Formats: sequence, C-alpha cells, structure tokens
Amino acid sequence: MNSLNDTEVVAGPATGQTRLTHRLRGLAGSGFIATLAAMVATTLAAALAQAVGVDFEVPDGGETIPLSGFAVVTGFFSVVGIVIAVALRRWSARPAQRFVWTAVSLTAISLVPPLLSGANTATTTALLGLHLVPAAVMIPTLTRSLRTRTD
Repeated sequence: MNSLNDTEVVAGPATGQTRLTHRLRGLAGSGFIATLAAMVATTLAAALAQAVGVDFEVPDGGETIPLSGFAVVTGFFSVVGIVIAVALRRWSARPAQRFVWTAVSLTAISLVPPLLSGANTATTTALLGLHLVPAAVMIPTLTRSLRTRTD
C-alpha cells in the first residue's frame, strides 16, 4: 500500500539543502583546522623572530606585542576568513575565485598598518612577514575546500 511510498520519501536521496549543509560543515571544519595551524605557525614565527632580536615594540603605545597577541589576532582574522568563505560558498556562483580575490585583497590591505606603525625596520619587516604566514596557510586551504564538490 502506501507504506512503501512513505518509506521511499523518508529514505530518499539527500535534498539540495542537505548537500549544502554538508559542504558548509566540511568547509568550516577544514577552516578551523587551518586556523589552528595558522595560529601555531604565526606564533612560532614570531617566537623565532624574537629569538633573533626583533623586539615587536610599537612606538605609538610604547608597548611590546606579546606572543599570545599574535595567536589571538591570527585566530580572529582566520575565523573572519572562514565566515567570508562560507558566505561565498552559499551565495556565489564562483566561490573559490571570489574568495581568492577577496582574501588576497584583504591581505594586501593588512600590510599597511605595519608600514605606518613607526616601528623599527626589524619589527616592521617581521610584522609584514607575520601577516603573510597565516595567509599562506588559510587562503590555499579554504580555496581548495571551496573547489571541492560533494554533489
């Protein structure tokens, strides 16, 4: 009777919304793993820079940037990148291309504050490099995840 049809409806193929949810979860999952990797890589690079004599003192406030500060800021902006990637996955016809364009543009903009900080050359150079470390981790990982199709 109708019980066979009812079973087919319940156990039928995944809907488009279910596939989208799985893709977004996969993207977020790989993004958070990449965030942890970016945080570790950036903090280690900052520690290495400190070990060779970079003081990370910013003249405006006269304070030194702590190693934990690098991890926190990297984590925060990496999560912002994940949110952008998820939004593009959801609402863009070409999410990977748009993400690369957006992420590279935002990375370039992030290089301006170290140049304007008034810090010494070693600190400025290290800060510029430390902006590129998480970008080198996050952008390829999220782009690859955006190109992965599970349909």
